Amino acid sequence: MNEHPPMRYHSTVGTSPTTNLDGALRRGLAPDGGLYVPERLPDLRYADLADCRNLAETAERVLAPFFAGSSLADQLGEITREALDLPLPVVEFERGRSWVMELFHGPTAAFKDFAARFLAACMARLRAPDAPVQTIVVATSGDTGGAVAAAFHQRPGFRVVILYPQGRVSARQAHQLGAFGDNVHCFCVAGDFDDCQRLAKQALNDRDLAESRHLTSANSISIGRLLPQITYYAHASVQLFRRTSTAADVIVPTGNLGNALACILAREIGLPIGEVILATNANRTLSEYFSGQDYRGRPGLATLANAMDVGDPSNFERLAWFFRDRDLREVGIQAFSISDEVIRRTIAAVDQSYHMEVCPHTACAVEVLHMRRKYGQFRPHLLAATAHPAKFDEVVEPLLGRAIDPPSALAELLGRPSHAEPMAAQFDDLRRVLDRIASE
Repeated sequence: MNEHPPMRYHSTVGTSPTTNLDGALRRGLAPDGGLYVPERLPDLRYADLADCRNLAETAERVLAPFFAGSSLADQLGEITREALDLPLPVVEFERGRSWVMELFHGPTAAFKDFAARFLAACMARLRAPDAPVQTIVVATSGDTGGAVAAAFHQRPGFRVVILYPQGRVSARQAHQLGAFGDNVHCFCVAGDFDDCQRLAKQALNDRDLAESRHLTSANSISIGRLLPQITYYAHASVQLFRRTSTAADVIVPTGNLGNALACILAREIGLPIGEVILATNANRTLSEYFSGQDYRGRPGLATLANAMDVGDPSNFERLAWFFRDRDLREVGIQAFSISDEVIRRTIAAVDQSYHMEVCPHTACAVEVLHMRRKYGQFRPHLLAATAHPAKFDEVVEPLLGRAIDPPSALAELLGRPSHAEPMAAQFDDLRRVLDRIASE
């Protein structure tokens, strides 16, 4: 018998009926356009997870309350073992003072693999054998699309439509996105990531289109992406607390705010995490807000850390909902913006001083750590390393003066032919694409 009371999911807008996890996963976006959030957070402590031997065991224990009342509750252990059977090294950076959690050992060499695989495992089990083919519309600033494509590639009953901004992803990311084929359709949009995200949301919010084409989302707007990301922060924080007896501060490179929100929720659940620091690129929406300015979404700027080129992070809506009764600037969250010039300098310095290769996004986190050390913050820190540097060879290799070998799974994708169809950043164009794909 399930020991947890059934969990209901609300829309952040607040006008849609509540649903269980099954409904939230199937819809992706609530009918009123809001994002699904759990009605409450469970209460967990270090002792509750101290005996977990691996990420899958931690995930099963952390996520059980969120799955209560779902038809998937009894399959949660099976899902975590299938989806989260990925390496999760936590390696020392500064001796005894900071560590790097390497989240890039999945099939597409980015942290998105954990959540995309988990979401795919859930959705495959929710789908009835005779149900119509579901179309997953995913906007990507570089890494999400590849992870979703890999997770759903050749899965019966699903097709994937990837929207990525033309000229705003690295060459290897673009090749990866277009290399899957089969049930994965890739479109290069004449615009920025925010345009791609707007199109995906418009499609999901168009009730007639969403129902007739059986649309759903795999972006970080999906609760099925957010929940599994909580688990690797839970697992790593328990490991570090065992070593240091201190709740480490965590620095998270962030763009759309999903990965960072997951870390914040791991702390809110009660796990040993101190301050959560958001490391952003030159897109200053979050750094300005947490420095005291009003929230102001704006078009995303193109930077070296392109997966974070987001000017209006979708998950800020969720973050504000969770802290609706508190001042967001008083809950142990900070944000810092890092320029391209500093990203370049940090990539070279980390290689020289620490003999570690980092991607531009992880470099933002390292620079934030250095800033904190400079101003007297000497607590233990955990840094999230979000992507393998080989995905950004055009940026990293000239700075290091040598080639970086891609991991085997990425190398295999880069060896395939790749194709992406150009598309205008217009909703009518996306509608025509969805109609055409459905008829093929």
